[in-house]
Amino acid sequence: MKPLTITSQLEVFDSVEEVSEEIQSLMQQAVEVRDNAYAPYSNFKVGAAILLDNEEIVVGSNQENASYPSGLCAERTAIFSAGAIYPDSKIRKIAISAKSMKHIVDSPVPPCGACRQALVEYEIKQSEPIELYFMGEKGKVIRSKSVSEILPLVFDSTCL
Repeated sequence: MKPLTITSQLEVFDSVEEVSEEIQSLMQQAVEVRDNAYAPYSNFKVGAAILLDNEEIVVGSNQENASYPSGLCAERTAIFSAGAIYPDSKIRKIAISAKSMKHIVDSPVPPCGACRQALVEYEIKQSEPIELYFMGEKGKVIRSKSVSEILPLVFDSTCL
C-alpha cells in the first residue's frame, strides 16, 4: 500500500468587500437571483452567477420539485444555460451565494457533489480553470482557483 495525499489550497476572505469589484458585482448578481429560487421544500435558496469570456453573465437559482430528484441546483441551472446560450464561450468565474429561510447562513456554502462534477466537466471541456467564489448570505467568501481543487479525484472521459 502507498498513501495518497490530496491537498487543496483555497483563499478565504473575511467579507465580500475584500474581493475585487468585479467579483463583488458578480456576487451581487448571485445574491439577487438567489431570491428567485423556488425552494418551498428545503427553504434553502441558492444563486449562481457565471462570468463568460465574452463578458456576458448568466445566472441561475435552485428550482425544487415535490419529487426531489427532479429539482436542479443553482450552479447547474446557470452552467447548463450558459452552455446552451453561449456554447463557444469559456467560463471564467462563478459566484455562489446561499440563504436559508430558517436561519442566518454566515458560513460559505460550496457546491454539492453533483454540481462539482458538472462544473468540472466544463473546466475539462474548455481546458482552462474556472475560478469559483462561494459564500453564505453574509460573512466569509472562499475562492478556489479551479473547480478541480474542490473535486481532486475527477471522474472524466478517461474513466470510461
